[in-house]
Amino acid sequence: MSAPKNLLVELFVEELPPKVLKKLGDAFAEEIWLRLADHSLVDTARTVKYGETLKAFASPRRLAVWVKEVSSQAPDRPGRQKLMPVSVGLDTNGQPTAALVKKLVALGADASAVGQLAREGDGRNETLFLESVVAGAKLADRLQKALEEALNKLPIPKVMSYQLGDGRSTVKFVRPAHGLIALHGADVVPVSVLGLQAGRTTQGHRFEAANATLEIRDADSYEAQMENEGAVIPSFDKRRAVVAGKLSEAAAKVGGGVNPVVDDALLDEVAALVERPNVLVGQFDAAFLEVPQECLILTMKANQKYFPLLDANGRLTNKFLIVSNISPSDPSAVTGGNERVVRPRLADAKFFYDQDRKKRLEDRVLGLAKVVYHGKLGSQGERVGRVQAIARAIGEQLGGTELARLADHAALLAKADLLTDMVGEFPELQGTMGRYYALHDGEDPLVAEAIEDHYKPRFAGDALPRSNVGIVVALADKLETLVGLFGIGEKPTGDKDPFALRRHALGVVRMLTERDLPLEFPLLLRDAARAFAMDLRVEALGELEDFIYERLSNALREGANGSPQAIEAVLKLRPARLGDVAKRLTAVNYFAVLAEAPTLAAANKRVGNILKKSAATPAAEVNSTLLREPAERALAESLAKVGPQAKAAYERGDYTGSLQALAVLKAPVDAFFDQVMVNVDDPVLRANRLALLRKLHAAMNRVADLSALSA
Repeated sequence: MSAPKNLLVELFVEELPPKVLKKLGDAFAEEIWLRLADHSLVDTARTVKYGETLKAFASPRRLAVWVKEVSSQAPDRPGRQKLMPVSVGLDTNGQPTAALVKKLVALGADASAVGQLAREGDGRNETLFLESVVAGAKLADRLQKALEEALNKLPIPKVMSYQLGDGRSTVKFVRPAHGLIALHGADVVPVSVLGLQAGRTTQGHRFEAANATLEIRDADSYEAQMENEGAVIPSFDKRRAVVAGKLSEAAAKVGGGVNPVVDDALLDEVAALVERPNVLVGQFDAAFLEVPQECLILTMKANQKYFPLLDANGRLTNKFLIVSNISPSDPSAVTGGNERVVRPRLADAKFFYDQDRKKRLEDRVLGLAKVVYHGKLGSQGERVGRVQAIARAIGEQLGGTELARLADHAALLAKADLLTDMVGEFPELQGTMGRYYALHDGEDPLVAEAIEDHYKPRFAGDALPRSNVGIVVALADKLETLVGLFGIGEKPTGDKDPFALRRHALGVVRMLTERDLPLEFPLLLRDAARAFAMDLRVEALGELEDFIYERLSNALREGANGSPQAIEAVLKLRPARLGDVAKRLTAVNYFAVLAEAPTLAAANKRVGNILKKSAATPAAEVNSTLLREPAERALAESLAKVGPQAKAAYERGDYTGSLQALAVLKAPVDAFFDQVMVNVDDPVLRANRLALLRKLHAAMNRVADLSALSA
């Protein structure tokens, strides 16, 4: 068998959808490798290393994969075929029956193989097996199947149908395909797909390739030939890095400390639009800078795929970077063309901005009554009224009358920019434009800021609202959404969350915890529910409370804030003030490393079980005259001394001190359980001992449910 050779497969197509190009390239490469591995054509014992043993290539007009050391034929392997019961395959003389001969012939053997048949089982259950050597899979056969399966499994957003050159056949793919390469070393593998026969020729850059077609010498020369002869950088990651590097170089040449506005999504998309990137500098009329820079930046990025340039202070300049697919000796025609194209886009933004400012935000509020929010929850106007009511209630609790007044007014205006032309064109600017228009209308800067900030945090890691006014309106907005949608049964299920309720819930958690707000979460839910002039599902608030605490638990686990047991210990008590959770968790983490912790946690669990299972009712108070045993008297005395200390520390917020004070209870608790029978026959004595345990349980579970720490 010949030595393994490296394999290259390329599918040459018309321009692929840029937003999914990288995903398509990775999926194509991985699926080819997996299918080859299934048939032992690659060494599955070797770890796959991207860039070393497997390379994915994806450019606007091609998907390709390079696989290291692929065998032309897999090793032979032993085979075992179940045939039939011995009673059916052999006659009384041990000779093969006609049925067995027919089966053997069908499998490529004959009667002479009878002596080589294996038997398994006993008596009437004995079965015949044919043992053989199965020839290893051939690359040409398996690659054909791998190609077909890889194309069928590509994450294609939308398939198109097109006719082949014969004028009769129609195939379906993401874009029409025009070429196929399959090289095993330097040898063409005879496979076909989408009406194409594999060869070794492809096309390079539309305008800058040295020749119209390229003949790839072998699998290993593909990338270098494409770059040197085809003027194409086939590797998506390499091309993306080139774009990023050239953006930085171009910005440095502009000077003045400018930096391009770069985000991953735009960088990915631009890398998917060009085959050999070239970065040029364009500029627009500085008069457009009167428009809020967020509008100009968004229109340049979203519509034109340009990279705006910011000065050292973060202000937009009138220069921008263009990533071109050609590198002409005189770039003026390219830059001039792009400057002409961007001008009407910026002019539209200026027109929207000028028109929007002719009408005050407050005058737009009535129009929200005509905008549907949800079929069961009414209009955006009705929703605004609910958010105002919730904001007033939170504002009063958090800062009194003035904060409630500002929050109420900010909530009134918060959704008004949805009816502006600018937000109609660019929904991403909702809130941002509201702030600009509110300032133009002469509103309080805190109100204007809250209009923008009430959407925060929009995503994981996003900043929280900057002021208390913004915090109040953001909480009110998110609570209205959560309570309303849970109230009508629109809960997230599995991976489906069409209203982003998990994100809203995490936003509420972050604001309450990171700002350590003196607000009780269950009361917030009830205040929010009162804002609805409709009947909500009875169980909705309970479900929502569970949902919020689950989000908090997940956030704590992801943030490595403590062991799962410590987190469970704190959250089992459902602390009303979520801002306390971090302090409680810190206290539990300190307590958990004390030598006394395991014993006290186990005792706490035991006490809880006794109280839960006991049919008797504990006495209202512990009667010291009924404490007969020395161990129960010792526990009562220790608890009388330690209990007030732990309670005082708890009440002043010293949760660590409260738990540490309990450590001295280890010895009396151990002695109590060793020497005292709780469920004695005397009902009065039993009730008194249960009262003592209830008192102990209450003292031990103020900060957290310590039983969760018990193994």
